[in-house]
Amino acid sequence: MSTTIIYLAYLLAASLFILGIKGMTKPRTAVRGNQLSAIGMLIAVVVTLFDQHILSYEWILAGLVIGAVIGGVMAVKIQVTSMPQMVALLNGFGGGASLFIALANFVDPESATHVVALISIAATVLIGAVTLSGSLIAFAKLQELMSGNPIRVPGNKVINAALLIAAVVLSVLVVTEPANHDYIYILVAVSLALGIFLVVPIGGADMPVVIALLNSYSGIAAATTGFITGNTVLIVSGSLVGASGIILTQIMCKAMNRSLVNVLFGVMGEGGETIDADEVYAGKVKASSPEEVAMLLETAERVVIVPGYGLAMAQAQHAVRDLANLLQERGAEVKYAIHPVAGRMPGHMNVLLAEAEVPYDQLVEMDEINPQFEQTDVAIVIGANDVTNPMAREDKTSPIYGMPILNVDKARTVVVVKRSLSPGFAGLPNPLFAKDNTLMLFGDGKKAIVELTQNLKDAD
Repeated sequence: MSTTIIYLAYLLAASLFILGIKGMTKPRTAVRGNQLSAIGMLIAVVVTLFDQHILSYEWILAGLVIGAVIGGVMAVKIQVTSMPQMVALLNGFGGGASLFIALANFVDPESATHVVALISIAATVLIGAVTLSGSLIAFAKLQELMSGNPIRVPGNKVINAALLIAAVVLSVLVVTEPANHDYIYILVAVSLALGIFLVVPIGGADMPVVIALLNSYSGIAAATTGFITGNTVLIVSGSLVGASGIILTQIMCKAMNRSLVNVLFGVMGEGGETIDADEVYAGKVKASSPEEVAMLLETAERVVIVPGYGLAMAQAQHAVRDLANLLQERGAEVKYAIHPVAGRMPGHMNVLLAEAEVPYDQLVEMDEINPQFEQTDVAIVIGANDVTNPMAREDKTSPIYGMPILNVDKARTVVVVKRSLSPGFAGLPNPLFAKDNTLMLFGDGKKAIVELTQNLKDAD
């Protein structure tokens, strides 16, 4: 294959990556953007394999078929509620792949014969191993294979600092003494431990930020792998993923009032006083029924639905859409309030509601919907706990103080659909449940919304 064709193919692939990322910035073009990026990656992989004569046509075809089957099965089988776990796992696969490519090049006597390649190998091993072990811990927490609560490790900051310094020293030794293979294997072990200690202390409430950061790490590892193999398109695609991931992480940090530096060093969600839920709720919570809430909605002109992870768990997105359609048929205006970190990953609620074919123009971002709550007759909160907690706005001793929230408590009436008064990922009681204008509709999210819709229909 001529060099001209190879570089033209790489240019086409890089262009498709950029167009794909641009497409994924808007819900309407997200699917097309994803497809464009996938086509770009397919072109890059096939051209690289043909160019390097790494494998025969049969093996390339077999790899394409097996990969397509695995991807298709995962796309069909994995539910939207499990998407964060899958993203965490895929980030780990990306980091692991970069790690093993770096190791393979290091032990190959014909590869990595110059300083740039050795520096790239050391960087790839460090970042790839941190991404691999950190992503597996994130997956285990999200999949509830281990506790999703922050796990206090005595001296965690000191341990992280010591591991990071050790990893940097070992990286230098790998570059200056490449003949000694012991250094790189110790570097792998130290980096894997660093990934574990960085993510273990982080609780489920902060996991969206961690996933975005690990995604960025996997992109950076891929880019440094491109320097090892001399692959231009890998450098470009890895840089795009790394840069977009770190920008997304910064946006997420702002949305959760977290420090990017603390995220980088695994220091999140610390501080704050222990809050007794009984003091917040005792004698103040008012339970309601689908019949009573339906009566409220009969005269409501403006309704805002606030979706959260509980809606995803209950698979209530279609039931919510049906309720919204009925309200609109009765003349009410319905909008959906979207918090940047609602659920367990960025865009989780957008994907969930798109699955139920909710019109995109009804999805309103936090900054735009917050001023509208004071003119809202009924706000229906379904499983969005931490992102509606007024403590973030009012209680300076709270661990979530300063985190921008959806000001649903400003609505004339708030209906919270929830199984119990149990806390969200942050482990905090929510004073919203005890507000004078709040009614609790206890029960399964989907069942409660279906009953609410039926009662509203019966009222006609």
